[in-house]
Amino acid sequence: MLELDEIDLQILRILQKDGREKLNAIAEEVSLSLPSVRDRLKKIENQGLITGYHALIDHKKIGLDITAFVRINIRGSAYYESLIELIENLEEVQELHSITGDGSHLIKVRTKNTSTLENLLSKIQKCPGLEYTSTSIVLSTLKESPMLPLKNLSQPQQDSKKSSEHGPKKD
Repeated sequence: MLELDEIDLQILRILQKDGREKLNAIAEEVSLSLPSVRDRLKKIENQGLITGYHALIDHKKIGLDITAFVRINIRGSAYYESLIELIENLEEVQELHSITGDGSHLIKVRTKNTSTLENLLSKIQKCPGLEYTSTSIVLSTLKESPMLPLKNLSQPQQDSKKSSEHGPKKD
């Protein structure tokens, strides 16, 4: 796990809310200079913690009214690569997860309507090694968030004074 202090986490919280927030506004909010915030952000980016800055688009406003989760079962690991290759080329698929329990994979898809969902499922069902699919259509979404929980993730600095107060470890 990467070492992050509370200021790094504050910066990440701000950017999760608004990835376009100006550095000077971030610096003011975390009470650091602009160069310090820029350095911290560069460090965070270089560690690969921030994977990109994206616009979140309201899927319903562009006509993608159907959200569905499709549970897929592949016969064995010999077929995983063909499934992954197929799924990566389907723009309607937003997420692909390898799972435990019923099925081997779970995908989240967004399509215009049930006809386009049916067409998508027929493409997926042609995948070599596919045993079955099971689809659940979302009726309503009560919570959907790209925000990760960042509370209590900072690394507490070990106080050398406290650890020496207890004396040497006894066996």
